[in-house]
Amino acid sequence: MLGRLPQAALSRGLGRVADIRIPRMLRAAILGRVARALGIDISEAEHPLDSYRSLNEMFVRRLRPGARRWPNDATTIASPVDGVLGQLGAIERGALIQAKGRSYAAADLLGGVDAERYANGSFVTSYLSPRHYHRIHAPVEGTVDAAWHLPGALLPVNEPAVTHIDNLFPRNERLVCAMDSAIGRIVVVAVGAYNVGRISAAFDATWSGARDEGWVTNRPGGDAAESRRYDPPVAMRQGAELMAFHLGSTIVLLSEREARFQSGMTPGREVRMGEILARM
Repeated sequence: MLGRLPQAALSRGLGRVADIRIPRMLRAAILGRVARALGIDISEAEHPLDSYRSLNEMFVRRLRPGARRWPNDATTIASPVDGVLGQLGAIERGALIQAKGRSYAAADLLGGVDAERYANGSFVTSYLSPRHYHRIHAPVEGTVDAAWHLPGALLPVNEPAVTHIDNLFPRNERLVCAMDSAIGRIVVVAVGAYNVGRISAAFDATWSGARDEGWVTNRPGGDAAESRRYDPPVAMRQGAELMAFHLGSTIVLLSEREARFQSGMTPGREVRMGEILARM
């Protein structure tokens, strides 16, 4: 039924609600109640609750310095987010697993851009719920030389949706960031979802539609695909801020080379940003 509703308009409406400014004297009470209801660990936030002017600002809060550690190892792929692992493993003849009995094509996920490079590589899917930290960081040290926005639906990406909706991630709106690194080409695909559905690009503050956070997706009139090339490429250290979700969603990370996943990295596991997912 949700597929027949105006998902983008409804999500933008929720976004406007999330952007409503809260009087400073009420922020700690209102945001504290939301944080407790969702299970958000606000002790890791960069600033006190009353510093965040709206629900959206709290959702895209940065972490205090030292809250996460990075391996700073050129042979590793580290988790770009706090989240829950979905499917992960080898990309077989260009196909990624979405859920048991369901797969989708890398070419569809990437809008056909360089998809053949990942035909026999590896992938990781991570789900971010509303309680998670919402910023996405560089999983490797390298350079961003291309990014593209692919408009689409804003269907939910929770477990029931992933289990029952075919080609869910390729159907939803996406912002794709491609990085060259010492361990080959890596792409991070930020998948939009119902409820606000905005994704911002930290690596390019000039992207069209820029506002306070410069979000690229789910904006009025933003229903055309757009791609950018960066010459010179944008240098990114491992752990540098790459993108951000304005409410939770999903990221899919693809590597053109086969990765050796760390022991215990299985679907359903909670991972923290900076934790080593795989080595090359």
